[in-house]
Amino acid sequence: MSNRAMQRSLLGAALIFVLALPQLVYPILALDILLWGLFALALNLLLGYGGLLSFGHAAFWGSAAYAAGIAAKQWGLPFPLAALSGMVVAVLLALPIGYLSIRRTGIYFSMVTLAFAQMIFYIVNQWRGVTGGENGLQGIPRTLWGLNLSDPTIFYYAVLPLVLLGFWLTFRVVHSPFGHVLVAIRDNEARARALGYPTDRYKLIVFLISAGLSGLAGGLFALGHGFTALEVVHWTTSGTVVMMTILGGIGTLWGGIVGAALVLLLRDWLSNWTDAWGVITGAIFVLVVLSFRRGIWGTLLQRTAGREQRS
Repeated sequence: MSNRAMQRSLLGAALIFVLALPQLVYPILALDILLWGLFALALNLLLGYGGLLSFGHAAFWGSAAYAAGIAAKQWGLPFPLAALSGMVVAVLLALPIGYLSIRRTGIYFSMVTLAFAQMIFYIVNQWRGVTGGENGLQGIPRTLWGLNLSDPTIFYYAVLPLVLLGFWLTFRVVHSPFGHVLVAIRDNEARARALGYPTDRYKLIVFLISAGLSGLAGGLFALGHGFTALEVVHWTTSGTVVMMTILGGIGTLWGGIVGAALVLLLRDWLSNWTDAWGVITGAIFVLVVLSFRRGIWGTLLQRTAGREQRS
């Protein structure tokens, strides 16, 4: 099977899967898998294709969640406009953070993004008149020009086009000349710069795209749950999405989604049996990292490619 045929088969299978997901698990969990998958995909775009490990992406996911919640609750915007307003806020916030962060590489880049995220956490916690502080925002409505979207299953299918738009945008970025230059910068930035590419500009653009997609997912997450709290801007949220991305496979389009689904399903299943689900999830994470160097999806792709070369 050619690569193009394989991609079409994967896209078809993925579309059938997301359409059937609310019938396979309960609707709120299905929505979480969908939105955390988009969040992990956004981080994977920055990490897997740009080589930039951010420990501060909760700032964009969380700030968009609050912005979308305020837009829906205070201004009465329908949920697509509320989610897009959260996405805009995330991009505006990412502009100064990205501009300053990309001037460092490696662990220094990660620490700068973490420091900015902690600043956002402090501001959200102290700005009680707007964010509700430790109480968060409660009773966020989800409306669409008079339609009743209170049913979680209906809301899942209502947000699906927006999420698929985010997936399609990522797919286009990865397979565009911009995406190829990005990979070249990841592999050897000095050589890319010597060839005449403005590497800082490329890194800033992918940082903004990644933050915007994270914001779209975060805004829809707040609208889907009807509330948002400090947890969405906490550093542990950044750590969770990094873990999902590594579990699934860095530098693969589907890896982040696979990792998000695995973590959320494990958490949901294990929490019915024990309060120490985090210990078991952590142990599985260690085993996967030790056994699958490229993550679950990345290893599957590598082994499939190896079999095709041998045949």
